[in-house]
Order: sequence, then structure tokens, then C-alpha cells
Amino acid sequence: MDSGVPPTPPQQYPAAGRIPLAVVVVDGDGLVSHWSTGARRLFGPSREQAVGQPVVELLPISGALARDGEYEEYDAYGGLGPGLDASLNGLTSYPAAGRARLSEAGRERVDVLWWAYPMVGPGHERLLVLAADAAQFRSEDESVERIAPGFALHTEFTEFPGFGELARRLPEILPNMSVHESTRIVSQVLDLGYPVLEFSHHDRVPVTPDWGVPRRAERTARQQAAEAAEAAAAAGQAVEAADLEQDLEYAAVRERLEFLNEVSGRIGTSLDLARTIREVTSAAVPRFADFAGTHLRAAVLAGEGFPDGPPGVTTIWHRVWVEHNDEPNRWDDTVPVGEAIAFPEHTPFFQCMVTGVPVLIPHISEEMGNRISEQFEKRDLRPLINHRSMLLVPLKARNVVLGFMVLMRRPGREAFNDMDRTTGAELAARAGLVLDNARMYTYQENVAETLQDSMLPQVTPRMAGCDTATRYLPGTRLGRVGGDWFDTIKLPGSRTALVVGDVMGHGLNSAAMMGQLRTAVQTMAAMELPPAQLLRNLDDLARRLGEQYLATCLYAVYDPIRSELQISNAGHIPPVLVRAEDGRSELLELPTGAPIGVGGVPFETTRVPVAPGDRLVMCTDGLVEVRGEDIGVGLATLCESAAHPAAAMDDACDTIIRALNTRGGRKDDVALLMSRLNGIAAEDVAEWRLSPEPHEVGRARRLVREQLAVWGLAELSSNVELLASELVTNAVRHAHGGHVDLRLVRSDTLLCEVSDDDHELPTLLSASPEDECGRGLRVVSRLAAEWGSSRSAVGKAVWFEQALPRGQRGGRRG
Repeated sequence: MDSGVPPTPPQQYPAAGRIPLAVVVVDGDGLVSHWSTGARRLFGPSREQAVGQPVVELLPISGALARDGEYEEYDAYGGLGPGLDASLNGLTSYPAAGRARLSEAGRERVDVLWWAYPMVGPGHERLLVLAADAAQFRSEDESVERIAPGFALHTEFTEFPGFGELARRLPEILPNMSVHESTRIVSQVLDLGYPVLEFSHHDRVPVTPDWGVPRRAERTARQQAAEAAEAAAAAGQAVEAADLEQDLEYAAVRERLEFLNEVSGRIGTSLDLARTIREVTSAAVPRFADFAGTHLRAAVLAGEGFPDGPPGVTTIWHRVWVEHNDEPNRWDDTVPVGEAIAFPEHTPFFQCMVTGVPVLIPHISEEMGNRISEQFEKRDLRPLINHRSMLLVPLKARNVVLGFMVLMRRPGREAFNDMDRTTGAELAARAGLVLDNARMYTYQENVAETLQDSMLPQVTPRMAGCDTATRYLPGTRLGRVGGDWFDTIKLPGSRTALVVGDVMGHGLNSAAMMGQLRTAVQTMAAMELPPAQLLRNLDDLARRLGEQYLATCLYAVYDPIRSELQISNAGHIPPVLVRAEDGRSELLELPTGAPIGVGGVPFETTRVPVAPGDRLVMCTDGLVEVRGEDIGVGLATLCESAAHPAAAMDDACDTIIRALNTRGGRKDDVALLMSRLNGIAAEDVAEWRLSPEPHEVGRARRLVREQLAVWGLAELSSNVELLASELVTNAVRHAHGGHVDLRLVRSDTLLCEVSDDDHELPTLLSASPEDECGRGLRVVSRLAAEWGSSRSAVGKAVWFEQALPRGQRGGRRG
């Protein structure tokens, strides 16, 4: 039966074991390596004065400071273990604890509690000393006869409120120490015995380090429930109290789940990495935190592969987004978005990214804030972090840290607690998964685009008698890589081959096929095959490579001297020709042919006369074709948008793209090649026919010299005469009785071309001193800017080019 007499409350001791601790670490030489702020307050010397000094001169052992003060053992507690001097001098290999008194002139006698832990392992630490002022435990309760320091296995206090958190937070009291050092020391402290206070030999309380500022009361949902339940029980409503506690706890859990569900709905709406980062950061403010900042490893942000190895002091992190509910731009200078930074070792940020576990600091005191801020050069973080509650959560994927989030709550708001730590970890886990998906997508996109760019040519904007401009737009499908390509190929006789093609399909396979076909076109174009014959050979090659090799192709050869286009089509959409005279644009009517790879269908070559300034527009069907719309609409729009002959080339390309790319529904990639056909004026071309006789070599030198003088290029005569005579000499020697043609063309360069009726191409040889032949082409190769040879229907042509002096370029411009 209930007697109605309330039970006797348990004994409460002053501060419940919470005390400011002095922390000192001693190395193997007996010198102080770490000296906390608490040590300065208790013993006097500053950190700068203490570090590197013999520890026996600083701590309270008998006779240590006979000049300035007197330390003596406190006899009443002499039975607690050997004196501190034995530990400091390395005479004990086990943990010791005790009390001593410090007397200094001008200072009250200080009663000191101390714990000493011998350290082992690879580090330089050999002794950890914890000390506290015993005066703060004086109690008016006469039943407390004595307070003494002692040790206990940490497992003895698993039921002590907050003990698990206390053990986890032990590293935070170690002064300016790396994560590896503090982890090693804390593990040994827990193994050797946790520091406790013994009250009158009856009660033992684990020491709770105080971080300098009393922690604000944490009124979590569970604590509120407990208080409400206690009040209800006092009123004789135990059942109602239990129900109330359960309801409030359920409400707290439900609120946490609602927040996480809300976050899950807000993040991951896109595979765009930048957008995902903003979503993840913004999801935490203001419901969960007042400040949120996200940092990512440089490799993740750059869209590179998975980060290699764990992060360290040299790892570069990018602050990619910051969200807060302070006044706008409040922290732009303190923590600017976009900043690249390597985090110092002795900071909670480094601890989070190295260990990969959340770091909770319920309250950042001024002392701790100063200590953190001191680690950053030219950056004062104190206004941002001091007196705030901080939670750091790692963003991980496949057990690799990709980044971390800094979450803070301002003073006056309930500090982060263990439930918040769990919530933050869950938030980070979901965010890490979403970020990794976005990272992988970005990485795959970068790989695909790099592959695509490597296969697209670097088109020279100015060829002989021809200017070009290009555009390439990747497809909107996943992967953004396809088989569309364009090319411009320099041919003998100042001609240019213009190519646009489209491999059917998408993805890496199509891109690889495109690379093979493009290389084949370049090779066959150098052989000066007529357009129809080139497409026939390309079709044969595609069928040999496999049934899946299907492509459309448009191949044109522009001769600026004859002002003529020769075009052949393999199932491609027709090009547009824009006339310079009246701006009229038209789709060229060409035999369509069949796609490359089909086989059995003939290809035809169409000759189209053009005038200087005309433009030829060639593109792939991705530009004009939209799902659900007749392709004729797109071709009509292409003709209309291309009809601007006076516009600059790049502007004209942009006009076409804007007109056709804004209709919506485009998924295919797009290749666009625009050529302005400037032509080469008749006065910039000189041609002569020579007989295949040795004396014609001298005549060729004279003709070249005279023509260069007419063009004002006499300064080039010496080299050009020499090289022309070498080519004419070879032609006369190898001709089969026909004539030899010599031609000079002045455009962006000076071209000299010699043709004969021999089909065998000349070869560059290594001539010995005794050889009578083989030196001519070596001279040409050494002195010419470029040279080459090609077969034609009637023989071969050998040519070389020389650069023109500035301001001496010929050729017409539209």
C-alpha cells in the first residue's frame, strides 16, 4: 500500500561532478607539449610560457617552486596514491590520483585535485594530467566528509545521465590537438579508468568537464515529457503521466520524421549538381538550423571520378552554398560562397571530415570559438560561431566522405542535442546519396562531352577563298553524346572539302562510329576522290564494319577559282544556298541517295555554280526535326533564318540556332556548318603550260619571278623560284610525254602547284652524298610552309605554300 510519504530524493552533490579542468600533456623528455586554458587559470603560466618547459617546474609537487611558492602534499589524503612527482618523473606505469595544495605569495592557498595517466603508443605523449580546483566542491552538507579523486571503468556509469555523450566529447577538452592524437589519448583514458569524484567513500560521480560557459538548459521533447509526467505523478495521476510522456515522445519522433520527409521531397528533384547542392543546403534552414553551409571536395565539384583516398590536411574543399536567416549578405565576407579552403587539423571541421561521423558542440564558448578561429589565417570566425550551437554532419556515399555540412543555431534557440545529431545524420545520409547521384551524372556528362569534343574537328575559320563558322549542340537525352559531325578539309588547288554527317543512334557507340567514319572521309578526301566516289567507298567501308553502321552524309568540294561546288548526298537533308546578290535562300535540289551502310544504291555528284559571297549552310536533322511536326516546317524555317548574307558569320549561325532551337521538343544533337564562298579573283591566279623539256625549268623560274614582281611579292622570289624549279624538274623527268602545268595562286597564302601526267606520287627520300637524285623534295620540305601531292584523273599534282607578308593577301571577300 502507498503510505503517502514521498520517497527520499537521492543525494545531490555540488555541480554533480561538473568542473573546469586543467589539461596538461607531457612528452617523453618531461616537457609540456599541450597546456590548456584551464591550466593557465589554475596554475598561472600562459600556454606560450608553459609549452616546452619542464613540467616539474609548473605543477604542484614538493619543492618545485620553492622560490615563488610552496607546494606540499595534503596529508589528510595521502593514502590515495603516490605523489604527483612520481608520475611526472616516470616512476609509475599506472594511473594515479591525489590532492595537493599550492601556496603562492599574494594568492590564497589552492586545494588541487589531480589525475595522472601514463601514455603509450606511437605518439610523443607520455603523460596526461588532469587537475581541478577542489574549492568549488565545498558543500554546506555536513554529511559530505571528504571529496577525493579516483578512477572507475567507464562501463560502471552507463546509467549515469549523459555519460555516453560525455565519453564521446572527451576529445574536445584536449588543447589544440589533432584528431589522431586525441583519439589515441581518449581510448587510453577509457581503458585505464575514467576520472571520478568520490564523496565520503559512498558515492562516485564521473567528472564532467566544463567548457567554460554553463550550458543552457536543453528542453527536448523527452525532457518536457519527463517534467510533465513528474508533475502529473505528484498529483496522483501516474497513468495519465505515463500516457502524456508517451504522447510527447511520439510527437517529437513524428516531428522529426515529418522534417526528414519534407527534406526528401525537396532535394533530388534534378540531377544538376549545382541545383542539388542548393536544395540540400536550403532544406535545413530555418526549420532545423539558422545557418547551413555545404562544403564539397574539389574532385566532386569538378565532376571528376570518385575521390581517391580519405581527406587530409591538404584536401581542398569548396564552400558551394550558404543559407541562413540572418540579414542578407551578413556572412558573405566571413564565409564566401565559392571559396576553396583546406581545413586546419585542430578544428571540429577536420574531425568531421576525417572520421566521417557527426560532431556535436551544444555550445561554442568564447574560449572554444577563439581556439577554432585561431586556426584560420586571415579569417575571424568568432562573430559567426561564438555562443552558437554547432552540428557538423558528413556527406558520404559508399563510405567515402564527399563533403560536409555546417549547421548552427543562434543563441536563444534550443541547442542541438542527441536527437538532433541523429536527425542531422539522417539528413546527411539522404543528401549524400542525392549528391552522389548528381556527381555521377555530372561525371558521365563530362566524360561524354570530352569524348565528343575530342572527335569534333578544330575547324580553321579561314580557308583558301572560303570562310567557315560552326556550331555543335549536344542532345538533351541522357549522356548528351551523339554521332553528328562536321569537318573542313584542305585540298590541293586551293579547294576545300565541306562535310556534315549524322550516325544513326545516340550514345557512345554512335560517337565511336562517327569517329571512324570521319577519319575515313579525311583519308579519302586527301586522295582527291570525286564526291560520289568518296561516298561509295565510305558506304563499302561501313558495310564491312558491321550492319549497325548507318549514317547520312553530305560531302561538298568548293573550288574558289572556278567558283563551283561539287556536292554528293547520302540520305542527308539538303543544304541551303544563300545568294549574296539578292539575299535569296534556297534548298539545293540534290539526288538524295541512300544512307551510308545501306549498300546497292548509286551516288551522284551535282555541280552548282556559285558567286563570291554566297553562303552554303549544312546541318544535321536534329536542328530542323521536331517530334510531331513535319520536317518541311523546319527546313522552311532554316531557309528563312539563313537569308541574311550581310550578317557576320557567327551572328548568322546564332540567328539560325535561335530560330530553330527554341521550338521545343528537340532531343537530338545538332551540327551546323556555314561557309562563305568568297572565291579567288582571276588576277590572283597565274597559269602556264610547259613542255616536258629540261630547258623549261629555267623558263619556269623566270615566269615565277616576273609574276611575283607583278603582285609585289619580289621578296619571296628567291625561295619560290628555287622550290618551283625543283617541282618542275621532277615533273619533266617523270612525265610520259604530255605537258606540265605550273600554277601560282595568291590567297591567304601563296600556292605553287605543278601537275603532270604521271600517276606515281613522289616520295621523300634520304639521299647520300653519292646520290644524284632525292634531294629536291628535301629542299621543298625544309623551305616550304606546307607541301603535298595528290593523284588526279589525268596524273598527279605536287604543291607547296609560302606565307605572305602582312598586308599582301589576295583573294576576293564577300
